[in-house]
Amino acid sequence: MLAMDVVDTLRHQEVLVERELATGETDTALLERLRRVYAAQGIDVPDRILADGVAALREGRFTYAPPADSWQVRLARAYVQRGRYGRALLVVLAVVAIAVVAYRATVVVPRETLAADVDRLQAQVVALARVPEAVTRAEAAAAAARAALADGDLAEARAAFDDLEALATQLQEAFTLEIVARPNETTGVWRIPDVNEAARNYYLIVEAIDPDGRVLQREVRSEETGATSLVRRWGLRVDEATFERVAADKLDDGILQDRVFGEKVAGELDVAYRFPTTGGAITSW
Repeated sequence: MLAMDVVDTLRHQEVLVERELATGETDTALLERLRRVYAAQGIDVPDRILADGVAALREGRFTYAPPADSWQVRLARAYVQRGRYGRALLVVLAVVAIAVVAYRATVVVPRETLAADVDRLQAQVVALARVPEAVTRAEAAAAAARAALADGDLAEARAAFDDLEALATQLQEAFTLEIVARPNETTGVWRIPDVNEAARNYYLIVEAIDPDGRVLQREVRSEETGATSLVRRWGLRVDEATFERVAADKLDDGILQDRVFGEKVAGELDVAYRFPTTGGAITSW
């Protein structure tokens, strides 16, 4: 401890030490100066201790030399100062975690879910389809949805999925198209078109009946107005001969013997008509 004190005393006599070390003055001179310093303080220090202190100073034995800069040193400093940076780091990590979770919830999961739904619905359509056209349309819609997902266009992918879903719904539908023939209800009407007042357009009033006997609502586009309406009954255009034949059948005994205008089978895309028709329709009369 006395040797360390000697070194500390020499460090405080900075000018003296620098001059004497620089001029190469002997240790004897330094020892003499140290004796005077300690004598002035009333401290009796043995020459052996003074000599050890001078030797320690020259060897740098009690001098701290900072370690060379390295990644280990920088890591140690960061650890020591963790209290200063830890809170900021936690905030940054929390923000990053929230961003990752939000991105997954709003982008990744919806894409993955939609992709799975496209695969499922395409398989369902293929299983339902009884006509090649339905399979072809399903493949086109599914391919469009997958391409949009690959491009990151979720809106376009959903639009393609909606087309696929509508196709699946269309294939699942099954109903019988019947001519309305109940008492006091209109079975058929004719119209004079605005473009040709010498002509007549003939329509039979029909409704869609599901396998449980319920009347279905259908979206029907009127060829007169161009507007699409959700209706339970509509008129399908037929030729005059068909119109007159149905009228005669009903007038014969008040009962329409042949009421089935057509049939929509599950797995098919369109109604199979039993009466000749252009497919043109009206929604009011």
